[in-house]
Amino acid sequence: MNRLIAPLVALSLLSAETQAASEIRITQNGAQPSIKGAAENFTGTVRVDGLFKGDLPARIGGGTVTFEPGARTAWHSHPLGQTLIVTAGVGYVQQEGGPRQEIRPGDIVWIPPHIRHWHGATASNGMTHIAIAEAEDGKTVTWEEKVSDAQYAAQAQ
Repeated sequence: MNRLIAPLVALSLLSAETQAASEIRITQNGAQPSIKGAAENFTGTVRVDGLFKGDLPARIGGGTVTFEPGARTAWHSHPLGQTLIVTAGVGYVQQEGGPRQEIRPGDIVWIPPHIRHWHGATASNGMTHIAIAEAEDGKTVTWEEKVSDAQYAAQAQ
């Protein structure tokens, strides 16, 4: 009799997991604590809020990132690209070898896969964006060295 019950219990648990994964899920604003941007990946004061990650088979994830004036990411790339949606302030984005470009609220920035870049606030204004990226083999970003003060201040051509 136990041989029949165990598979039924396992099937019941699997069914409950499948049902939970197929229902709309709302994470209430403020339900997750803000986290400080990791010092090895950012220069200046950076706060990350509302981290999210889709359930398999989805590969999407992201969060809201707030940069204080002068704060920025290190050089990095994304295996499947990244979308930024600027929601507040004024910032910059720069692809290696390209010009530093100003970004403002309402701007949507697409960064193609494997493109080395950085983004952050201007020296005098903070900036907030929503960052969205997909994972490849569980990885969404490859971090590299920090953007130097000279690189940040330069208007590359």
